[in-house]
Amino acid sequence: MATISTPELPAGSVARATAVLIALRVGYAYNWFDIGPGLIPLGAEFKVGPADWGLLTAAFLAGAGLLQVPGGLLSRRYGARAVSLWGVALLAIAGVASALAPSFPVLLATRLAAGIGAALFFSPAIGLVASLYPSGRRGLPVGTFISAFSAGAGLGILGTSLLVPEVGWRGSMAIGGILLGVLVLLAVVMIPPAAGAPAAIRPTRPRRLPAGLRYRGAWAVGFAFIGMEGATFATGQFIVPYGEAVEGWSIGLAGVVGMMFVFPSLFGGPVGGPIAERFRNHRTQLILATLLGAGVLAAIPLVGLAGAVAIGVVFSLAYGFVYAVMYVIPHFWKEVPPEEIPLTIGLFNSLQLAGGAVVSFLFGYVVSVTSYSLAWEVLALLVALTLVALVALPPTPDAPAGPADGADPSRSGGRVPSRTTR
Repeated sequence: MATISTPELPAGSVARATAVLIALRVGYAYNWFDIGPGLIPLGAEFKVGPADWGLLTAAFLAGAGLLQVPGGLLSRRYGARAVSLWGVALLAIAGVASALAPSFPVLLATRLAAGIGAALFFSPAIGLVASLYPSGRRGLPVGTFISAFSAGAGLGILGTSLLVPEVGWRGSMAIGGILLGVLVLLAVVMIPPAAGAPAAIRPTRPRRLPAGLRYRGAWAVGFAFIGMEGATFATGQFIVPYGEAVEGWSIGLAGVVGMMFVFPSLFGGPVGGPIAERFRNHRTQLILATLLGAGVLAAIPLVGLAGAVAIGVVFSLAYGFVYAVMYVIPHFWKEVPPEEIPLTIGLFNSLQLAGGAVVSFLFGYVVSVTSYSLAWEVLALLVALTLVALVALPPTPDAPAGPADGADPSRSGGRVPSRTTR
């Protein structure tokens, strides 16, 4: 099996490659969330409502979920640099194509393609950043790379909320895709071709499914946070149209509120990671933080502007904490070889994103047949209900198995950063 490897590079080349990868991560996250503020004018143009909006958000998550594990396998075959750049280029092209979509079905297809591109970028890019540094020096660069998602997501919501009134939803999406495309071209130039190259592939005898894909704890984590994953994406996409349609906020003000539902997760990870490393009651940690997130979501219909901001901050911190813990615990699973930890993380990411697509669609459907008020309650209930899968999570042993050399410790490289997806 091929593995990611990078020959020693000059310090300047490493710094430039790291900087452009972090910038790509910001642009990548921006293109996850740049459609939500445009849902109302988009719906008016195509004559579609919240149920179709939910389908649109689900299409992206489905693409991102189904290609998580294949993306990791492709990077082992073709190299992390190649696959991650292919993926983010597809995301950029799909962003521009979405802006040009002549019909809603075409828009659905372009958002599915965008999700596929996002999946191909995610885990290979983490491996690429890690491969630039020797063991023991990966924590800061990989952690910074991961945390950049929160910044990009916040910019995606706020930036497009400001752009849509000026250039329309099409112009806003085109700008997101074009900017990401420019970053891709810079990355092609600034990331040395030798970075993240695969080692020679040696023929191997057929063997059993990797332990990382068989371990029940990975499946338990995957199913348990389908609700949280769907809620994270649904709030990020729907909070702006909710604010405009129900609360009467301007689109810019709604964008500020929406940003508070994603950006503070940047700070949830640095709290959750050390707690997860120090204490072994991981199931309890995950349950309490998730129930906190579900509880505040249920209160959205009951509060005004200030309350919505407070709920956004608490919810975002809660899921940042949850995801930090989630990405720590595989390193304690002695049944999973360290080199398979990225594959294990890819598995439960895939389950969460694909299942989250269903949750996101259901939210939009409930809005269409009843109201936003009931939809928020249903979303909170789904976040809590999927936690039942944690009964299958084995207790955490006392000592971690240790991160693989070049693996993704908690979507990071040592000390655990914040969330987020993807």
